[in-house]
Amino acid sequence: MLTYVVRRILAVFPVMGVVVLFVFVLIRIAPGDPAAIIAGDYASPQAIETIRVALGLDQPLHVQLRVYVTNVLRGDLGRSLHSKLPVRTLIAQRLEPTVALTLSTLALAVTLAVPLGILAAWKAGTWVDRAVMVFAVAGFSIPVFWLGFLMIYGFAVTLDVLPVQGYVSYREDVGAFARHLVLPTLTLGLVYMALLTRITRASMLEVLGADYIRTAQAKGQGSRRILFGHALKNASVPIVTTIGVGLTLLISGVVITESVFALPGLGRLTVDAVLQRDYSIIQGVTLLSSAVYVLVNLVVDLCYLLLDPRIRY
Repeated sequence: MLTYVVRRILAVFPVMGVVVLFVFVLIRIAPGDPAAIIAGDYASPQAIETIRVALGLDQPLHVQLRVYVTNVLRGDLGRSLHSKLPVRTLIAQRLEPTVALTLSTLALAVTLAVPLGILAAWKAGTWVDRAVMVFAVAGFSIPVFWLGFLMIYGFAVTLDVLPVQGYVSYREDVGAFARHLVLPTLTLGLVYMALLTRITRASMLEVLGADYIRTAQAKGQGSRRILFGHALKNASVPIVTTIGVGLTLLISGVVITESVFALPGLGRLTVDAVLQRDYSIIQGVTLLSSAVYVLVNLVVDLCYLLLDPRIRY
């Protein structure tokens, strides 16, 4: 097991190297000139060329790549082309709302979706199962931005029980921090809950039809012991996989949710950087998102060893 863990951790480094290469090349070959955007609509060609030289954009791609990789290895993600602030500082300023929204959504979805999936599988074919599946289908079908506006209209505008938009740090006011996260968490969590509920139900249905489950029932074991002592443990591998893969949905959904609820997180920072063609910020945020995704996959792979000792690579 230790050999596999070490080998799996070492595999992260070449993956991140490929990610760095792809992010750098794809952004550089995208249409548009950041020097012209910074210079403005009425800038002369000489002024645009001066800015391009100052940013190092006049250098060949391999030279720009060498400089970028060297800086990344030193922890330097560069400076914003517009604000001139270090990208690392900008990311640190926007990290808290995004992490808070992601963790609250993950906690809500896992806490509710897994029991709902188990209940639907245990009551398969009944009105309980159909009600849970209707909820899951609705969660997949409703666009995140539309659900966000419905939440705002219902709970903030009509009932006036929750704030419309914005974010308050937990260091300033814990109560206001929680209230500002309720609507974004419900909006983003519904999609994630739908996915996790369906996967949990399908995995549990497959396991509940196995011979050893019927044997346990024939021996008179209680429903709780069969569900949680036998079935859930053997159905947990695809559930854990879905939790990890679902984080990619959260990363993409955070961008939309933060825009709807005006949360000053990494999603808003990314949207602003794309509109301004701020290469440094786009590279930094993409690199961070990719690193989180690779790390989550590493954790999921290591969890397989604990959940099913038969799994070896």
